[in-house]
Amino acid sequence: MMNFLFKNREGRFLLIGAIFLILGFVISDPMGSRVSFYISIFFLGFYATKHAVLETIKDRSPNVDLLMVLAALGACVINYESEGALLLLIFAGAEVLEDFAMNRSTNAIEELMGQVPQTAQRLLPSGDVEEVPTDALQVGDIVVVSKGAQVPIDGKSDRLTTINEAALTGESVPVEKTSGEEVFAGTINEGNVFHLTVTKPSSETIFSNIIRMVEEAQGRPSKISRFIDRLESRYVVGVLIAVPLFIVALMLIMNMSFQDAFYRGMVLLTVASPCALVASATPATLSAISNGAKNGILFKGGAAMEALSTMDTLFSDKTGTLTFGEFQVIDHEINEADLKEVVYMEQSSTHPIAEAITMSFADLPLDTVDTSESIEEVAGVGIQKGDILVGKPSSFDSYEDPNNYRAQTKQSHTVIFAGRNNQIIGYFVLADQVRLEAKEAVAAFQEEGVDVQLITGDNEQVARAVAKEVNIVHYQASCLPEDKIRLVQEEQEHDKVVGMIGDGINDAPALANADIGIAMGSGSSVAMESADVVVVQNDLAKLYYSFELSEKLNKIIKQNVAFSIAVIVILVILNLFGWLDLPMGVVFHEGSTILVILNGLRLLGAKDETKPSEPNRVENQEQVA
Repeated sequence: MMNFLFKNREGRFLLIGAIFLILGFVISDPMGSRVSFYISIFFLGFYATKHAVLETIKDRSPNVDLLMVLAALGACVINYESEGALLLLIFAGAEVLEDFAMNRSTNAIEELMGQVPQTAQRLLPSGDVEEVPTDALQVGDIVVVSKGAQVPIDGKSDRLTTINEAALTGESVPVEKTSGEEVFAGTINEGNVFHLTVTKPSSETIFSNIIRMVEEAQGRPSKISRFIDRLESRYVVGVLIAVPLFIVALMLIMNMSFQDAFYRGMVLLTVASPCALVASATPATLSAISNGAKNGILFKGGAAMEALSTMDTLFSDKTGTLTFGEFQVIDHEINEADLKEVVYMEQSSTHPIAEAITMSFADLPLDTVDTSESIEEVAGVGIQKGDILVGKPSSFDSYEDPNNYRAQTKQSHTVIFAGRNNQIIGYFVLADQVRLEAKEAVAAFQEEGVDVQLITGDNEQVARAVAKEVNIVHYQASCLPEDKIRLVQEEQEHDKVVGMIGDGINDAPALANADIGIAMGSGSSVAMESADVVVVQNDLAKLYYSFELSEKLNKIIKQNVAFSIAVIVILVILNLFGWLDLPMGVVFHEGSTILVILNGLRLLGAKDETKPSEPNRVENQEQVA
């Protein structure tokens, strides 16, 4: 804190003003004492006056700073310079403390970003290694990551290794990364040296997104913050009108002298100021957003953080959320020429199913495939190249099935068909596994009264198997993007706060329509841009932790609002009866502001008490899709 004071100009002004305030009380000469108080008032009130004038002109409405400056000037008018300086000291201290809170809320993220190496060891085609700036790396470049080194950029490993992701997720247990699995910038390689294939430019890594999203979140206040901001100017105007009327009333009704009535008016101006109320939400919200980011959950604004705990219904996609999303082809039927076409097509997609097919047939030569035709990914359907379509079975309802493939694939696994010229020409059967942490998170949400529902584009048998595995009662199978939107809107029509979790292009419309859109960090960029919340790792236990963090945030905001209003009411009543002088009013009123800010800062230290997710699959776990 002291380091922050010395580095921050407002902090330095606060320290200088405090020194002259102390000198004012120490100096025995009345004139010297008054001069010291005035110097103190200059330094302590400099930024408050600047904010009062500039923001009042800019926003065309008065603010809290104006009330404090007027109260201090009023105290000087009636020769209470010491009280005016004391008022500005505590007010300036509260302002600096709030700046400190906001700085702390982003400081951890900036430190995290600072951990990303600025250079990387790029492997050249000749086999030599050159050191290049990280931002010079391009997608497809090969980077050498030594044992014990930090990963410089997001990419895929070429072999089995062990990665410590504590800096990114807060999870201290290292995780194993297999060949082809993604590793993230800023994490530490605790295994042997490996080659990393760059999948994202440095500006689009998880770390870069954290910084960007936190900055965006600061510009998107919560609903209660917006309400308090709107209330502030009207409240200040009311106080500015009430204080002169109060002074006149004391003079006319109570027969007070102008000096005494004005003094009481300055006390009212001080204690009626909504300083604590204005600070009730913002520091707490920023602290919660920062805490979430450190634990692998990125919020794009205070409104999303605040609303999460009010969620009534949570729709969840299946692949990559409730399941690992790392499929294996366990059965297929298709001729070799068509198989090559399908594998070539799937190479252009990042969908887990596409990656599974590509990996399963990685050794298949594709030299005879026609590469002249473009490949198009069709949201909610599959992938297409010319007259060949590869996708889920429902996309082939109108296709002929001369080989009776439909009857051969009716089982509780994910099935993908390939078709050409209105005929099904082959199929792939893939298996996936349910995440243990997803099952636990679903149970935790249900205990909190949240209705968790599964909506998936997969078939009825697969949806039923997964829903049973994770104890979800309501599920919808064979959903197109428009079906997911309809389900979200139907719940909203019943006045439900709806959350939606997804990771694919087909989930993006539903994410955008939900009250709280939640994207998985390994999903498509479209899904992440459409969402309000991003789960960096596909771990619903982290999302449940943020649900609890949201509850704590709302609880603290309510505490702060109730406390600040109660202090204002009590101090105003005491002043009306003449039982409160200016120094005591300053101490209690501005002290309440400091307490409110400190209460919000508690969220920075909140810890994730959810159990670490198991990085490896459980042996002999039943395969589902």
